[in-house]
Amino acid sequence: MTAVPIPSWQYQENTEPTPIIALKELVANLQREQNKIQNLLSSLGFALRSFNNLNQFLELTPLMAARVTDADGGALIMFDSKKNIHLEQLHCHDSQTCKELRKALEKIAEKINLEQQKKTPEENQKCLSDYLDEQIKDYLGTEVQVFGTQVWVKNVERGRLYVISRNQEYIFTPTRRKLVQLVADQTAVAIANHELTVELGQKERTDRELEIASEIQLRLLPRKCPRIKGVELAAKCKTASRVGGDYYDFIPTNYDQSNSHRKSVPWSIVIGDVMGKGVPAGLIMTMTRGFLRAEVLNRHSPGRILQHLNRVMYADLENSHRFVTLFYSEYDPETQILSYSNAAHNPPLLWQAKTKKIERLDTLGMLVGLEMDSDYEDGKVKLNPGDTIIYYTDGFTDAMNPNGEIFDEENLTAAFKWACENCRGTQAILNHLFGEVQLFIGSGNNNSDDMTIIVMQIQENYS
Repeated sequence: MTAVPIPSWQYQENTEPTPIIALKELVANLQREQNKIQNLLSSLGFALRSFNNLNQFLELTPLMAARVTDADGGALIMFDSKKNIHLEQLHCHDSQTCKELRKALEKIAEKINLEQQKKTPEENQKCLSDYLDEQIKDYLGTEVQVFGTQVWVKNVERGRLYVISRNQEYIFTPTRRKLVQLVADQTAVAIANHELTVELGQKERTDRELEIASEIQLRLLPRKCPRIKGVELAAKCKTASRVGGDYYDFIPTNYDQSNSHRKSVPWSIVIGDVMGKGVPAGLIMTMTRGFLRAEVLNRHSPGRILQHLNRVMYADLENSHRFVTLFYSEYDPETQILSYSNAAHNPPLLWQAKTKKIERLDTLGMLVGLEMDSDYEDGKVKLNPGDTIIYYTDGFTDAMNPNGEIFDEENLTAAFKWACENCRGTQAILNHLFGEVQLFIGSGNNNSDDMTIIVMQIQENYS
């Protein structure tokens, strides 16, 4: 039987691929490569969403950079705020190569850090990343292919991500460069997220500390006004932040457990303002309260009490660069005499019911903490039924409206006079004054300083 010869075109098809088959295999290989890259980048994105530990994510960075570019290895080098560099993470397919590369990169980092310490601030402004690239390429030589890209966090270059190949035919194509940059960008997002988490944690701790400080301060301020024979009181402190520097207090001058609530004992009525606000001002306010309450028990005159308080607090206030304004007064229900002394605080306003006139209660005296040996004058006034006094802090008179105008003492005096003539009771007067200043600054605006007012009124049916 004669064999049938195989056509030459069939023989070639079975032994050598045609251009169509070769093209299909190339497309298939490209698809497999693309799927591999997509899977790797997808894994990196999942890690970015899932990892709570930044170091765990950074361990993946050079690994992913090397895998998606088919390089031999990858390295992540980070910069600190002083332009010092350190090798953060390194990955190589071969352990010996990894060992050699780590040693080389650590030597480069040590060399650059020593040079950075010797440079002037002007020289340090030069691009560190370009210099690092040069050092790495010079150290590794021409036999090693290196490509590096920036890791930008909040518009600041925080490091460099490198991929390395010993294959002389290896080419950093535009696609490979873009893939490395994509991994670097993911790394930057991870660093930014970590720093944001740290900031939020610190803010939460600070908020909690402020809440505790605010609670303590509110507990130290009087919860309610005391019952004093022949006197009606109202008071309110509105802080600009959670913790304020305004201070007011009511102190029985012969306080003890048996008679602290007797209405006929003399009472100290005090208002003060620590320069500044926030936690530091709140701490000084607390210190002032403690020292003053202890000093009141010595039963000195108001001026002498302020003098002693100034001497006790001077060193601490000088070190903190803060001062305290304070108006201290004592009211005797039996004599209806108010004794007082002023340490540069806003003088209280007295509305005299009989004459319908307002006068300021003031004496000479320096800020507490300004001078060690300051002297403070004493003043006295006899109060009559219907007379009303407001103690206030400068948060009222310095309150500013959107036009930049301040409420000032003139407006406060006018509002106080109207309230005394038209409002019944201290609480109504207080509400009117707060309402007037809020109306002045605008309903949608808040004052930038603490505002405190005490309203004291001698009752008509005094008994």
